[in-house]
Amino acid sequence: MELEFIARQPDGEAHPTPLLFVHGSFADARCWDEHFLPYFAERGFAAHAISLRGHGRSEGRERLHAWRLADYVADLEDAVGRLPAVPVLIGHSMGGMVIQKFLERSVAAAGVVLMASVPPEGLLTTNLHMAMRHPFLFQQMALLSLLGPGHATPHLMRRLLFSPGMPAATLRSYADRVQPESQVVALDMLGADPLRVDPRNLPMPFLVMGARDDVFVPPSVVERTARFYGAAPCIVPDMAHAMMLDLTWRAAADALREWLDRALAAPDKASGDGVAEVGAGG
Repeated sequence: MELEFIARQPDGEAHPTPLLFVHGSFADARCWDEHFLPYFAERGFAAHAISLRGHGRSEGRERLHAWRLADYVADLEDAVGRLPAVPVLIGHSMGGMVIQKFLERSVAAAGVVLMASVPPEGLLTTNLHMAMRHPFLFQQMALLSLLGPGHATPHLMRRLLFSPGMPAATLRSYADRVQPESQVVALDMLGADPLRVDPRNLPMPFLVMGARDDVFVPPSVVERTARFYGAAPCIVPDMAHAMMLDLTWRAAADALREWLDRALAAPDKASGDGVAEVGAGG
């Protein structure tokens, strides 16, 4: 299976630990290359992003709806094996669950970052929250899953994924990138392929991040995920679900960079009960 990789290298010597970013549903590796890959390359990291099979320019689009969550995990295993050193794994939304499933059978990660991630218990709780709190958006999200990219209008994208101030032209460009997603993988994340990982057996540090205004993965879900992995949650204010693309993306990138500085300097597993809320600096 040929997979698309996007890589950004620093001008000078790279940090010995590379970064590997995993996208969420309806997206591909380009979502990281808009801001995050250049940001971290400029700060000395070799930054890589993968398009899972059936996404972006990776092979497998013709069989998209046959792929299972385990297939995406196999893609991640392949990507980790291509890197010169064990990476920090960074996953957004569905990509966060792909990483968690990877950890069922491998500890080949120098650290794990879950951004607005599907929680360990799967999508059921997040779907119920959205259905109760945002019924119209939940209905529109269901239609997007069934009808595909043609339903992803800029107006809907703003309400689902972005802050209210996102410029219309930028929304249109992001809407053009939306692609279909495997409905079988959605079923896997609803419970057909439940997570079977014991966090006590995971030696690497965790960062669990969320967005204050996320209609999919609200802060309460982020906090539960953080407790599961023994980490302090980091909630970014003035930000919606698409954390790597939203107007305040730099606040999330800065928080991740600060955590990397601490975690890679002192690799003991992070722990804590408090909730960190970072500033929304530009």
